[in-house]
Amino acid sequence: MKIDVTERAVKWFEDELALEKGDSVRFFGKTYGNTEVHEGFSIGMSVDQPDSEPLAQKEVNEVTYFAGKEDEWFFSGYNLEIDLDTKLEEPVYHFQETQS
Repeated sequence: MKIDVTERAVKWFEDELALEKGDSVRFFGKTYGNTEVHEGFSIGMSVDQPDSEPLAQKEVNEVTYFAGKEDEWFFSGYNLEIDLDTKLEEPVYHFQETQS
């Protein structure tokens, strides 16, 4: 799994969550909602530090964006791209199948 975060999404996270250098944002699967590839599950996020080696991570501006190994069931077989929906002014998550 790979995580990509667009520049406009990074700006949103930094502004809306008041992120500082050394902070981390965790993405995880949660019940209710839908994604492009999951029925009945959506993505949650929190400002949180990894408690073990992450499943995937991306560092931008000294902030780490990551998914924990405990959520491998949710992200298995996909890369995650985090962008900003400019109409709704909130993050939007895109799943891309990984190459086997």
